[in-house]
Formats: sequence, structure tokens, C-alpha cells
Amino acid sequence: MNENRVMDFQASTNNNLTHERKASNKAKILFIGAWDDLCLDLRLEGYPIDNMESPMEAYNWLKNSTPDQLPSVLIVNSNIDIFALQPFEQIKSTVLRDVPMIYLADHFDESERDQAIKIGAEDYYTDNISAKELSQRIDFLSRLKELSLENTDEVGKEQKPLLHNNNTFKMWSMKRAFDIAISGTALLLISPLLLIIAIAVKLDSKGPIFYISKRAGKGYQIFNFYKFRSMRQDADHLVEEMKHLNQYAAESDKGGVFFKVKNDPRITKLGGFLRRTSLDELPQLINVLKGDMSLVGNRPLPLYEAEKLTQDQWALRILAPAGITGLWQITKRGKDDMSEEERVSLDMEYANKNSFWYDLKIMLKTPAVLLQKENV
Repeated sequence: MNENRVMDFQASTNNNLTHERKASNKAKILFIGAWDDLCLDLRLEGYPIDNMESPMEAYNWLKNSTPDQLPSVLIVNSNIDIFALQPFEQIKSTVLRDVPMIYLADHFDESERDQAIKIGAEDYYTDNISAKELSQRIDFLSRLKELSLENTDEVGKEQKPLLHNNNTFKMWSMKRAFDIAISGTALLLISPLLLIIAIAVKLDSKGPIFYISKRAGKGYQIFNFYKFRSMRQDADHLVEEMKHLNQYAAESDKGGVFFKVKNDPRITKLGGFLRRTSLDELPQLINVLKGDMSLVGNRPLPLYEAEKLTQDQWALRILAPAGITGLWQITKRGKDDMSEEERVSLDMEYANKNSFWYDLKIMLKTPAVLLQKENV
């Protein structure tokens, strides 16, 4: 393929009007790098895609583009060297201020990841991500961009947080270093306790020691979430049957975003103790060490909750990192009178205020709420 050639695949298929109508409602993507199966799959998902194989050609085109010509999302393929994107740093805070960048990598490289963040990339994917998974992320970023560009001059409206700011890299580095130091040290110190709990869970009821589920963290990034199992083995399959018991359902005609059942019958005898003492949360230190979560942030949501949340402006709460503890936990965790709207409001407040020092304040207040009076 000629690297100077720009291929607009939405317009190239004149005989597929249905597909074009579907694509018109999808985010416009500029894909930099070699055209591959992922591009084709994204096109089949309905996205209009422009493809430029040369980073410098893409840079020159973006630099001279008018706002209505800019793509909704910028995706950089794994065959492009991250350091070839250095010129993009100059326009990420100006021309590309509201255009999210996703960098795809063949394998994890710490210096490459740090460089991607420094340039202004919102995402750094190292796994073989599917078009379906990537489309969820693209849709979220597009929705977030729309919210960021909404008029904020009206009385009573606060300024929306930007998709990227110049302090992101510095703050992320401090936060990440702190997370690694604390989680790594804690895992070493409490390893005997982890072993005891693991044996107790295995003896208490049938099923695996750990509960592992897919969760949506910062920016709808999906990861495996670890907890000591505190419920019966088929707990997830019973959610649909127990929707009428959801404490949040009464607040919404749609059944509520979050799912919580008082005196949940799925909880095992040992599980009740683990939840009251928050010992079931300890394996999340592994998530923190891996970089899936932070020590402080908004709670990562099960996918069935996150899908509902991204349908409106409450999706801004996903701007903040996922965390073990957070603002709503130290404010009203375990209290019956906390509404769904109040919980999301606290999450959004943290998304707007989060900083390294704000995290330290939350951590200092966390021990007082570890011993709870209610199963949550």
C-alpha cells in the first residue's frame, strides 16, 4: 500500500448504503500504521476509518486540519515506533486537545508506555485486543469528548475535566510509584494472612478460592478483578433473578445502575466475616501491583453496571483511576441512606479533584471505615 495514500473506507463502498448509515453514527477514526485485520473488523463494526501509514504525513495533515476535519479518535498501530510520534506532543495540547489517542503495542515495554503517556496517549494496549472490546473504549472516548465540548457557561454547570492535561504524566508517575511501593510491601508482609484466608475459604464452601470477574476501570479499561470468594459459586448467575431485591432499583425506572442487596443470601458464613472486616479485598493489592487499579480511586464496576453508567454524563466518573478505597467509601460506605445519585456524585467529585495529596488524605481516613456494620 502506498504510504502517501489516504483510504476513506466509508466512502469507498457505494453499494452498501446500510453500512454507511450505520457508520455515520460512529466515531471517525484515523488509523496510523499498517492496515490489518483489526482495521477491517472496526470497519465492519460501523466505524468510518481513514488510514495513513506514515506518522509524519498524519502529523502534517492533523496540524493543518480544521476542527470539523479532525477524527474523533486517533489509533496508532503496533508497527509504528513510539518515538516517531514525538512531534505529536506539540499538538496534543492544542490541535489534538480533545482527540483521544490509543497506542497499540505488540508487548509491554515500560519506557514505551511512559513515552506514550508523555506524548498524550489515553490508552496503551499490549494484548491482542478485539475490535469489539476496542469499540467499547472508542464509544466511551467519543461520548466523553462530546461531554467535554458541551457548553459550560450556563449557570450551575461546572467546567468538564479535559481528556488530557500537561500534569497527567507527572501525577501518574508519583501515584504509580506510591502504589507499587505500598502494594508490594503489603503483599510481602501479609502473605501468611493471605494463606490462612485462602485455606479457610476452600474449607468453608465449594468453589474457587478467588473470585475473578471482568471489571471496568479508568476510561472503561477492562481487567480481571481479584477478591477472596465470599459468595456461593453461582452468585453472578443469580443477579437477574434477584433484581427485584436491588436497593437501588426503587430509585430508577430502569432498575438502577448499581446492584446491592441487603443481607444478601448468596454470601457464605465465612464470606460475611470477610466482608465485614474487608479482608476479602486484600487480593486487590495484586491488581494495584499490576497497574489495573490504584490504592485510591473510584470502585471498578462490573460490566453490567458500567454499560448503564456510560449512557449519560455520569460516565465522567470513569475518568478517575479504579481504586481499592475512595471518596464514597470513607463518606458513606455501608450506609442504607446513600442513594445511587449520591454515590455517583461522590465518584464524580473525586474524578474532578483527584491528586496525589488528595489520595493521601483519603487513605488516612480509610482505616476508620474498615470495620463495617453492614455487608456491602
